[in-house]
Amino acid sequence: MPFDYWFKPTKAIKTKDGIKAQSQRGTFAKNWWAQRWIAALERLVDSGRLSRGRSYARQGQVLSIEEIKDGIAARVQGSQRSPYKIKIQIEPLTNAQWDKVIDALAEQAIFSAQLLAGEMPQEIEQAFESAKVSLFPSHRNDLKTDCSCPDYSNPCKHIAAAHYILGERFDEDPFLIFRLRGRTQEQVMQELRKRRAGADEIIEEEVEKAETIVPLENCIANYWEMGAPLEGFSVSIHPPTIEMPLLKRLGAASFVPDPGIASLLRETYQTIGRKALQIAFQEQEENSKSA
Repeated sequence: MPFDYWFKPTKAIKTKDGIKAQSQRGTFAKNWWAQRWIAALERLVDSGRLSRGRSYARQGQVLSIEEIKDGIAARVQGSQRSPYKIKIQIEPLTNAQWDKVIDALAEQAIFSAQLLAGEMPQEIEQAFESAKVSLFPSHRNDLKTDCSCPDYSNPCKHIAAAHYILGERFDEDPFLIFRLRGRTQEQVMQELRKRRAGADEIIEEEVEKAETIVPLENCIANYWEMGAPLEGFSVSIHPPTIEMPLLKRLGAASFVPDPGIASLLRETYQTIGRKALQIAFQEQEENSKSA
């Protein structure tokens, strides 16, 4: 006799404090990397639980979601008074696997340029495939999920809801997938630079090429016209890839003795950076709640 026969369907307790999905209809996520994450979930969950998970995500039943040391922790308000606790983990790549991936990335300067610019190159999956690993979960064993609810199925609808909200976080921060796989964007970039001796200049040139700068005198005729719409404009909140880039560009200050102005101001820059990230994430969370 089916499991659902013994249990009447329950309704979730409505909450006003949850994170409501930006997508209220249609598909979740905008960018290709976030869509890959959603696709990984949809291969693992039955259609009924997926549908209820989407509804939970859009209704704001996910109360919190955060990155922790070994994965993602979330709380989802279900039919019980206490929210259910969710944990999502991806099997991290080994150091040897990461070495092979970075070797493949280092073969093309454009990868370094796009990663430095905060972009996730779509062709990056090919570099992972050449190392015989996957950037996104491709097998059931790659993805580990757990929920404190009594549902016998794993992933359940609560995990699905958290997974959909996490997909929208991927839209904002594509390098979250790197961290879940065991490396930060900065760590990957450092290894790329080691493999590409003298490549910093190449990287900067590629980044500059990616930005089209039109001289002001060429814009006079349409100066007062509206620019491109901001629909689909994506904001990625993350620490700077290069620490104190402006000071490093300016070089050593002749009026400051060793160890130099960068060493003297490093702690100040780090404090300001942490505070800026804190404010940015708070505003992002408030905007998500009010949306």
